[in-house]
Amino acid sequence: MRRRVVVTGMGAITPIGNTVDEMWKSLQEGKSGIGSITHFDASHFPTKFAAEVRGFDLGKYVDDAKRFEFSGRNIRFAVGAAKQAIDDSGLLQSKIDPAQFGVYLGAGEGQQDFHLVMGLIAQSQRDGQVDLELFTRAGLQRLHAQTELEQEPNMPAGHLAGLFDAQGPNLNCLTACAASSQAIGEATEIIRRGDADAMLSGGAHSMIHPFGVTGFNLLTALSTHNEDPQGASRPFDRDRDGFVLGEGAGMVVLEELEHARKRGARIYGEIVGYGSTADAYRITDIHPEGRGAVACIRMAMRDAGVNPEDIQYINAHGTSTEVNDKVETSAIRQTFGEAAYKTPVSSIKSMMGHLIAAAGSVEAITCLLCIRDGLVPPTINYQTPDPDCDLDYIPNVARNLKVRRALSNSFGFGGQNVSLIFSEYVA
Repeated sequence: MRRRVVVTGMGAITPIGNTVDEMWKSLQEGKSGIGSITHFDASHFPTKFAAEVRGFDLGKYVDDAKRFEFSGRNIRFAVGAAKQAIDDSGLLQSKIDPAQFGVYLGAGEGQQDFHLVMGLIAQSQRDGQVDLELFTRAGLQRLHAQTELEQEPNMPAGHLAGLFDAQGPNLNCLTACAASSQAIGEATEIIRRGDADAMLSGGAHSMIHPFGVTGFNLLTALSTHNEDPQGASRPFDRDRDGFVLGEGAGMVVLEELEHARKRGARIYGEIVGYGSTADAYRITDIHPEGRGAVACIRMAMRDAGVNPEDIQYINAHGTSTEVNDKVETSAIRQTFGEAAYKTPVSSIKSMMGHLIAAAGSVEAITCLLCIRDGLVPPTINYQTPDPDCDLDYIPNVARNLKVRRALSNSFGFGGQNVSLIFSEYVA
């Protein structure tokens, strides 16, 4: 019999709340965290708004915030959310063997200092071209070694291992928008096969900077509803025109069931299903028939040993792009059959935007809260039905619903697909 994996701690830093409780209250109320970009001057960008984390203070979570002076926002968010999750779990009070405690994140890269990079380029001009010799010389003078090191995607996992003495498996995957869901799935597998008793897992990312916004604008992926930022993210609505860029972190503590029970841990729920596939199609486009998403959902249900009728809620990837929402709807119809029309679906990206690598982790937390409280969050800004999107998207108002099992979908650029199934804990 394979080892069972449960969730015993949760933490979140998001545009709609800097704790799990704050985030959950905002989700229940249908509160948007989207507004004008303040991280830089976006007045000349096609998209001038995003979902920023506000009021975050790293000093609440570490005694020596100076230790992270060269760290980017993604690392700081990771530390805050991880400290919440660890404290919530009480794991470190149980004297766990450090070699049996690991970290698996789906964290994105740090952000470059745009103005510094542009200054280096300007300083390195010769005859109208960038002279690499001059650029190198200027870079060696003006760049800071640790700042550059902290751009690496594995840095958040490294920091967390050091903070919590997690000497077990330490990994990071960066599979775009599926990253933190994949990390949770793979961390579950590590515990299942006995390579760790506990794992800190989740993700962190911040792409609200000139390079990030420019990149997604070039892909025509972002909404340009600058006149109404809070109404811009409208998953499954006929008038959707792209996603809203967000930032933040979500972390969970995963434990082998008997390890959690022995120390009397509070159990939020159990991870019972994990599916991971690739579209093997185009780098920037989901397969038009949703073949990867369909295979992924079916894999997760097979892993969990459940049928569509056994799932009461679907937390959709639901980006608010024209293609994703249509194809995800089709994938749900293909995998759930008639049950698709009886199973409520919602996208919390309507409220907090798309946290990219960190998105799946806060959506996983949301599923566990739905199971705990018997309430499912809405898809806000849903006004005009789309004939291609014909499911129950819990429009605009949260709904009381007994949830025993919830499915969470994450589909990333590059064709990566991850589905997770969470269940209420039954002894």
